[in-house]
Amino acid sequence: MLVDGTYDGQVAIVTGGGSGMGRAMAQEFARLGAAVVVAGRRPEPLAETVAAIEGAGGRAVAQSTDIRDPDQVDAMVAAAVERFGRVDVLVNNAAGNFVVKGEELSPNGWRAVVSIVLDGGFLCTRAAGRQMIAQGGGGAVLSVIASYAWTGGPGTVHSAAAKAGLLAMTRTLAVEWAPHGIRLNTICPGPTDTEGAGQALWPEPADRARVERSVPLGRLASVEEIAWWSTALCSRFAGYVTGENFTIDGGHWLEQESYMPSWKPR
Repeated sequence: MLVDGTYDGQVAIVTGGGSGMGRAMAQEFARLGAAVVVAGRRPEPLAETVAAIEGAGGRAVAQSTDIRDPDQVDAMVAAAVERFGRVDVLVNNAAGNFVVKGEELSPNGWRAVVSIVLDGGFLCTRAAGRQMIAQGGGGAVLSVIASYAWTGGPGTVHSAAAKAGLLAMTRTLAVEWAPHGIRLNTICPGPTDTEGAGQALWPEPADRARVERSVPLGRLASVEEIAWWSTALCSRFAGYVTGENFTIDGGHWLEQESYMPSWKPR
């Protein structure tokens, strides 16, 4: 864990900040001194995150945003600047996912996931990056991916393709934006104990138990563990790290276990 005050005077935007990892990351940035803009499509969860941050003495504001809409993304960054004066950190956490065989995935299902993860990730990165370049002083962008971005993952072709795109985007812009002092990295959480992921990837107790057994360390990650590493990678302590992926998965990707049970053809 970083020390209190690490992010004093800085402003962080966290997409998908209404629940799960996004909420935990927003709370940790705030605990460390950052003012936080919590973005997402549903106002009620965002308000709950802001209330939790303010209740702990932090500063935060909710910004209802559909990250697939360029105008709404620009408005999100503008709101951060209007309220807090600048943007220093962006966390691309918003995502969509569901398990489905590739041949059964509809065009709308493909578009739904790719537009949130990859298109939205780019739009947010572009808008925040422009602000960071204009204000000077550098910045950090962190995008959340998954190990099937490089291993492949039966049942997740839409998400795997989108997450791989985020990794490529990150490494490309890490070079382009290095002269501006802007660092871009990704984190790869393994199976994490969140309500959203649980509903999509291990809806039944037997599914959860199977996934836990596939992790060499024998458990799911906590959202707090993901938040600790997220804030560390965006901090000055990682000031010489860019274009990298940091995997936090208890060795899960080494097993390359599918989220889809019995996916092999019979």
